[in-house]
This record gives sequence, C-alpha cells and structure tokens, in this order.
Amino acid sequence: MHGQGHILASTMSTLRRSTAPQVPTTAPPKPRDDEIDAFGLTHAGKVRRDNQDHYLLCTLHKTIRVHSTSLPKPDFVDRPSERLAMVAMVADGVGGAAGGETASRSAVVTVAAYLTHVMECYYRVDPRDEQAFFNALLDAAREAHQAVLTRAKADAGLEGMATTLTIGLGVWPSLYVLHVGDSRLYLLRDQVLTQLTRDQTWAQDLVDEGVLPPAVAPTSPLSHVLTSAIGGASAPQVTRFELQRGDTALFCTDGLTKHVPDARIRECLTTMSSAQGACAVLLEDALAGGGSDNITIVVIRNRGLA
Repeated sequence: MHGQGHILASTMSTLRRSTAPQVPTTAPPKPRDDEIDAFGLTHAGKVRRDNQDHYLLCTLHKTIRVHSTSLPKPDFVDRPSERLAMVAMVADGVGGAAGGETASRSAVVTVAAYLTHVMECYYRVDPRDEQAFFNALLDAAREAHQAVLTRAKADAGLEGMATTLTIGLGVWPSLYVLHVGDSRLYLLRDQVLTQLTRDQTWAQDLVDEGVLPPAVAPTSPLSHVLTSAIGGASAPQVTRFELQRGDTALFCTDGLTKHVPDARIRECLTTMSSAQGACAVLLEDALAGGGSDNITIVVIRNRGLA
C-alpha cells in the first residue's frame, strides 16, 4: 500500500521487448497441467488493519458448452479442455484504506473479465503474432484504468485512488508481461534470480539517471513514490520473455521486497518443495522482518525438465 499523493506524472508510455533469457529456436513442448505447481496468498501484514492488495491466478481454456443433446451424459463434457494460457496478476492499492482496496480489486476484476473475453484472439491469429497479445494487455490496462477512474468519480470518498498492476500472460513458450507501478515479477532459471520488471518509482528514475546510487535506492523515501499507477499517471510497460521448462516465476507486491532481500528470495525458490511452501516461507520472512505493509506473493513453478 502506498500513501496518498505519492504518484508523479510520467509523460511517456513505453512498449518494449526484453533482452532477458532466451530459449533455443525450437521451443520445448508445453508443460502438462500436472507439471505446473502454482500458489498465491495475500496477508495484511503486522501493521496495517486493512489489506489493499489483490491477486489472481488462473488458467484460460477452450471449453465445450452443450446446450442440447440426446446423450444421457456425454463423457466429453466433464473432460478438462486444453490449457491455452496461464494468467497471474498482483495489484497494490493506493489512496487510503477504502480507496486502495477498491482500486486494486477493480483493476484485477476488470482485467480478468477483459482477458477472458479477448482470448478469442488466440483463435483468430497466429499464436506467434506477439502484437496481438501486446495489444490485448495494453487494452486490458486501459480498461482497468478507466474502471478505477469511473469508480472514483462516482464516490467522492474514493477520489485519488489508484493501484499498481503487474500481469503475466503465459502463452507457451512466451510470457507477456504488463507492468504499472512497483509490484514485481522475478524469474528463477538455473538458480539465477532475475527481476523482470522495472520499478516505476522516483527513486528508480534517479538511479537510471545516475543521480542516486543503486545501493541507496531501496532505503530512500523516494522508493515508494510511484511515477505510474492505474488510476493515476499511467505509463504501462509491456514486455515479452521466452520461457523454458524448469523456470519459476514470482509475482509480489512491495510488502515482500521491503523486508526480504533478493538473495533470500532466490534461496527460498531454489530450495522449495512446493509453490505453496515457498509462499508460506516468504510470508513468514516478510512478517519477521517487520510486516509493515500488505504482502502478496504468487509463485508458479514449471516442474518439467529443461
């Protein structure tokens, strides 16, 4: 949760491709459902009464809907359909208890509904056409932004509310990421932990400009001053990464990273026995470190061999 008024204007939306880890030209086979180990949790922390974080972890499928049949009970109706995509998102509300919770909830609900509707693009275009997925995520962010603004306009008590939003849309072997604010996405590959998102904060801007030493940024009060947020000055970044079998992804709000360093996150992910266990250990670490903010953690582990 970020304080009211801690959003600074940013004038440029960016659409960029990542130079993060690449896979061979021939992509490995898509992991089976039983090779995906995923879990998420959220906690108010030890200081704040309200939890303004929200998260969603889901899969999108092509399903069959039977409207009429003479068959007594078609056995194909109950079969799970092929997994087309996996979606994870975290949102951290801004603007006081009621406003922050409403903003993050509105953003997650709006994006989920929008992506469910527009995944039909998967059937209309070549799944390798990355622009279709870039556009889908950018449009989802715009829908969420408008939903938050509309809700705030309808209730004077919610004026100024906003939220961070980090979304991962996995369409094997690609991971499309939309990022607004400072909730993070990490990737663990071959025991190396990489932060895939860039914090959209004043402190990070100063680091990029060479004004603020990177070592000082985490403890600077400017590290929690957002330069971009859904419902505020919004500059969404969309990136595409290539996944490998054996990768682990971690989505989190800053309630985790305020108290748990990257080295500890890496240690936990490399030694975990399950996604649920990793989430529980990281939550315990964040609470032991002070639990000064709401904490949300989503871990997705691909157990398939590389």
